[in-house]
Amino acid sequence: MSFRPESLRGAGNDVAGHVDYRLARNSVVSEYRKGRLSRLDVCDAHPELLRAATNVGEETREDCPICEEVKVRLVSYVFGSRLPPSGKCVTTKRELARLSKGAADLSCYVVEVCPSCSWNHLAQTFALGRTSRPAGRSGA
Repeated sequence: MSFRPESLRGAGNDVAGHVDYRLARNSVVSEYRKGRLSRLDVCDAHPELLRAATNVGEETREDCPICEEVKVRLVSYVFGSRLPPSGKCVTTKRELARLSKGAADLSCYVVEVCPSCSWNHLAQTFALGRTSRPAGRSGA
């Protein structure tokens, strides 16, 4: 499952450092549709990312911009100093909330994936942990 930073606001946390990569995504899709990029250039998801999208990804309402056959899925990974080098795939809102309340500085990456054609693109990133709280607020 994937969770947007807005879901953390309900838990009393304000999310800082949110970056949306929609413009970059639109540029890649436009270049593909103009024939400047091949399908092999844009449909190159790693097998592990495809597995995560199929098994725990959150289905969206949006059709894949490349194959236009299935809905894209969002997969979230959290990275930080006390997590494995490959990050941790977040599967529930509860898990994301637990990670956001921790003392460690973490980064969450949300990836858009098509399990059918292997399209993938970084959709957004945001900070979790200490860096996601405004100065002067406690984490309690």
